[in-house]
Amino acid sequence: MKEENLKALINKIKTGEIDVDSALKKLKSLPYEDIGFAKVDNHRSLRQGIPEIVFGAGKTKEQIVQIMDVLVKGGNDAIVTRTNKDVFNHVRKKHKKAAYNEHARMIVVKRSKNKKKNKGLILIICAGTSDIPVAEEAAVVTEIMGNKVERLYDVGVAGVHRLLSNIDLIMSATVLIVVAGMEGALPSVVGGLVDKPVIAVPTSVGYGANFGGIAALLGMLNSCALGVTVVNIDNGFGAGCVANLINRLNR
Repeated sequence: MKEENLKALINKIKTGEIDVDSALKKLKSLPYEDIGFAKVDNHRSLRQGIPEIVFGAGKTKEQIVQIMDVLVKGGNDAIVTRTNKDVFNHVRKKHKKAAYNEHARMIVVKRSKNKKKNKGLILIICAGTSDIPVAEEAAVVTEIMGNKVERLYDVGVAGVHRLLSNIDLIMSATVLIVVAGMEGALPSVVGGLVDKPVIAVPTSVGYGANFGGIAALLGMLNSCALGVTVVNIDNGFGAGCVANLINRLNR
């Protein structure tokens, strides 16, 4: 946001030339910041309730730091997905408050303070220990956005009693993210137990016939349980964003 644009908008509000609701609409469409190799959208949080998040894979360490600089300067949380410890060590030289979640492969510089918490509970369920990285990606994203999050890991259908022994926790959730590889059966089981939205996340975990997560994806898409929706393979981030938007309705 350029200072002169903001001043002009404020003056229009002051003189009554524009009303507050119309001004808010203009704020939601103000320009991004162009840094040459990237156009950083500092107003995405205002428009969508979710800040711009940096997909780390394929970007250089220098590019990631420059994008984070813009986000932090704009008062946003700076979040990088699909990254590694080497990139984190480089980021920490510039952003001392950066934190790294090794399981989720995410870097976070948290700027928001006293963020209003969404009322409901988002429960992250994963079938096996090998699915934890994708589950943690979903968990970290939802926590950063101000949600209460619980984790229920290693409760796959090979030992369904592990899942059912936590039925009170499962029934208490407002939104459930269910992460599974192999044949992808767990979301159907959970979907048959609850009357809340279930976001299914197929993972690429599995033997040859899993086809890198395609078997799990197709299994989830063909679920007979009501209320189950599916995101892309290994897309914990996407599931977390959708769960946040649903849970925001409880404010």
